[in-house]
Amino acid sequence: MGIKVIATNKKAYHDYYIEDTFEAGIVLTGTEVKAVRLGKVNLKESFCRIKNGEVFINNMNISPYDFGNRENHDPTRVRKLLLHHAEIDKLIRLTEQKGLALVPTKLYFKRNYIKLEIGIGRGKKLHDKRQTIKQKEADREMSKAMKNAYR
Repeated sequence: MGIKVIATNKKAYHDYYIEDTFEAGIVLTGTEVKAVRLGKVNLKESFCRIKNGEVFINNMNISPYDFGNRENHDPTRVRKLLLHHAEIDKLIRLTEQKGLALVPTKLYFKRNYIKLEIGIGRGKKLHDKRQTIKQKEADREMSKAMKNAYR
């Protein structure tokens, strides 16, 4: 039951406070699966939307498969996500609240299936982002000092 991470969305953690995460399956074509296995995925500008009781991911860039033919896939097409009805209802309730958004955070293999981790994110303000950067730098300095102290 190993998990192999294909792509992460570091920008999501920079721009949002991720409060909760959900695991979703994703509907892909054959050449998309082959391109994902090669790691040609970018989640940086992607976002999720709920439309007619179904969840879709937009702007997830899966580069065309190099050995595909003229039937190759569109790199940024809208892809359907597979979730249980109870999870979709919960997502609908959460996103109706002001300031919450569905943000893809990670794409990974779980057994032989490609899964997408979706986070419920609350947007950060500019001063919050600066505070996060300061905290990371302080943690890095502290760990560096501890490492040098125990040498």
